[in-house]
Amino acid sequence: MEQTLHVTPEILEAFGLSPRNEAVRLNGGHINDTFLVEDGGQFVLQRINHYVFPSPRDIMENIAGVTAFLREKIRDRGGDPDRETLSLRSTQAGEPLFVDGNGNFWRCMAYVVGAQSFESAENAAMLREAGRAFGEFQSLLSGYPAQTLHETIADFHNTPVRCQQLWQAAAEDKAGRLSQVEAELAFAKAREGGASLLMDLLGQGRLPLRVTHNDTKISNVLFDRETGRALCVIDLDTVMPGLCAFDFGDSIRAGATTAAEDEADLSKVHFDLERFAAYTEGFLSAAGKALTPTELATLPDGALLMTFEVGIRFLADYLNGDVYFRTAYPEHNLVRARNQFKLVEEMEQKRPGMDALIQKYQ
Repeated sequence: MEQTLHVTPEILEAFGLSPRNEAVRLNGGHINDTFLVEDGGQFVLQRINHYVFPSPRDIMENIAGVTAFLREKIRDRGGDPDRETLSLRSTQAGEPLFVDGNGNFWRCMAYVVGAQSFESAENAAMLREAGRAFGEFQSLLSGYPAQTLHETIADFHNTPVRCQQLWQAAAEDKAGRLSQVEAELAFAKAREGGASLLMDLLGQGRLPLRVTHNDTKISNVLFDRETGRALCVIDLDTVMPGLCAFDFGDSIRAGATTAAEDEADLSKVHFDLERFAAYTEGFLSAAGKALTPTELATLPDGALLMTFEVGIRFLADYLNGDVYFRTAYPEHNLVRARNQFKLVEEMEQKRPGMDALIQKYQ
């Protein structure tokens, strides 16, 4: 289906677009199929991968609610909602989704003209801007009733549950790889006691439930082509209730490292405090006033726990026979796990520096 999928006149008409238009496939993204259509303006049509996201209607209900709220807040502050958040286009029947004759789920949104995205931060200024974009996302949505959002992926950032999944994978040893990961399992076991910190604070009512993006990599920020300023946050499929530390931490995991997450040479893998400082400065310049003192203090914990969590997910998948993450060679997930664990070690060593930077904003 991936090779033959195309946008039919039926799909175009459903969203009030001329059926004579041609939809051009856009590259980028590994999950949904994306097309650009010109019809008195530019529009993006996407087929939602309902194998990865089995509840497209819940996803779109989340996105519709969040973007409507964002548009109102952006308008109130004198901004341009058409460039600073996603603009959904409903079907002619007033629905956020159209289901075609093959059972595919389609959505449509306005294309943000004059914007571009990047796979990684080219410099500290770009990382700072990405931080500001995600910080504004957090700040603008601070008044949104997060508990009303659908949890589209259960326990997505529940680190204790991820630990349980690792121990189950080790007990079952489906791929016969247990003997190869004794050191990595020991590393995880030694840190299991601290894995519940954020979830415990949430349960105690000491951390507020927030609207979280849950995929805060820099490629999900659109930048203005002319000014280099971050415009808006995109790819809202994983928007759910969660903790601010989840989004901050995952950005740090991906943005404050000196190497790609599948770099096998661990001598090249380091946690960079300068990159941490750049992102933190941008994030807290926008979100700082919206956060509680406990949220601020636990942002470094978010960085540590999100990195640890991704590491144990890679390790569990390696033990399970590489059934979740796409791999290029047999040891790929093990390499990724070791890479993330190296970052965790360096974050632990540099924790005082992280705390000192956060304290500037308290």
